[in-house]
Amino acid sequence: MRKIGVVITDGVGFRNFVLSDFLLEAENTFDEVVIFSCLPTHVFEGLHKKAKIIELTVFEEKFPTWFFRKNKELAHLQCHKNDNFGILDNLHSNYTKAISIRGFSTRLAFLITTFFHSEKWIQRFNKLQQYSFKNNAITKQYLSILQEEKVDVLFFTHQRPPFIAPLIFAAEKLKLKTAAFIFSWDNLASKGRMAGNFDYYLVWSQLMKDELLHFYKSILPNTIEIVGTPQFEPYVLDRYKTSKESFYTKFNLDASKKTICFSCGDISTSRNDELYIETIAYAIENKIIEDLNFLVRTSPAEDPIRFKKIVERFPLIKWNYPKWSLSREGHQEPWSQRVPSYEDGKDLIALVEHTDVNINMLSTMSLDFMQFDKPVINTVFGNATNGLYDDRRFLKFVHIMNVIESKSTRIVFNKDELISSINHYVKNPKDDSEKRKQFVNLQVGAPLEGTSKRIVKTLQGWSNQ
Repeated sequence: MRKIGVVITDGVGFRNFVLSDFLLEAENTFDEVVIFSCLPTHVFEGLHKKAKIIELTVFEEKFPTWFFRKNKELAHLQCHKNDNFGILDNLHSNYTKAISIRGFSTRLAFLITTFFHSEKWIQRFNKLQQYSFKNNAITKQYLSILQEEKVDVLFFTHQRPPFIAPLIFAAEKLKLKTAAFIFSWDNLASKGRMAGNFDYYLVWSQLMKDELLHFYKSILPNTIEIVGTPQFEPYVLDRYKTSKESFYTKFNLDASKKTICFSCGDISTSRNDELYIETIAYAIENKIIEDLNFLVRTSPAEDPIRFKKIVERFPLIKWNYPKWSLSREGHQEPWSQRVPSYEDGKDLIALVEHTDVNINMLSTMSLDFMQFDKPVINTVFGNATNGLYDDRRFLKFVHIMNVIESKSTRIVFNKDELISSINHYVKNPKDDSEKRKQFVNLQVGAPLEGTSKRIVKTLQGWSNQ
């Protein structure tokens, strides 16, 4: 009897591993599937056949855990800051001048990790973090659950959220095999440390495997498997297909016109989105761009209230507000509790497949549109001196430098370049097609077809070792 435990940490993990074929494949392959959910159980209703759902009590960090985690994460950033601008930028963003216990403690952690940030010290800080869970009531609850379920492998669908660390600790105590999926294309090259150590790792591509080995010296190559990502698997699943006619009807688009789409980031990193949307809408309104349908998809991680004035000012814009519902109030990371609907998955795939050009501020959505070989324009008007939010600094992040080197998108620095690029790609949609395909192959190192089957087969093999 083979039994797998699957840890769903947030709404994106829910999209990737529940709304794809992963759960179906897991239920067909393993004798038993247990979902350990950091989301309320009601979000799974009607979406599984055999899996057992266990809602985990929400873990909230105490100060000692936070302090050791902060040292671990800062040590990781300090260790790699010299050869990576994204890591250095992340390190700077962690600094605070706050007059509070956490403010003083953060500055102390900066001081400590300035001197002690080798991989050995990172592992020491991790052990202290894990030791802080020893007498925690919720950790004991997790231990009890894992003892009762006796899974052969515990699969974490995201490697970074701090609230999964006590579950990792419980698995370590019980000597359970653990595996983690590297969540996103930028997680290794610009984000902080993982929540803990795992026995096995699933990655998108050879590029991501190389990054993992670079940033985590204690990981052995034979514990890493390249599987692609279920993030894009729905693009090849028939149940998500929508005709172009149905898409145009749903969003009230003019079937005689081509359609461009601006996909927003959230306000934490994409603060100039209003400017980009207004620039495009004004150009269409004043015939500077040919008459097009203009559709905007807002970020599922935030309320789209910041676009209210644009909605009122430009009725020509059609809006796609992602159907992600907040499943729980009062969580320490509220964005993680936003859960997508099946309908939103269909809307997104229809949008990506049936629009003609995408514009975004260096978002992973570039990869979404490239799955259908759609031209992509990346907007970066802001710099350190022109008064706009400095989104141009992201060009120095490693994962974005790969975009630049691939020449798979047009990166535009001002209004004229943006308008010129839109006009060009609308008329010449196949330009840069080969470069887009090469970039997709670099980032997603396995076919979309069979992604879930590939992941489940890998996990099955590890469970048998």
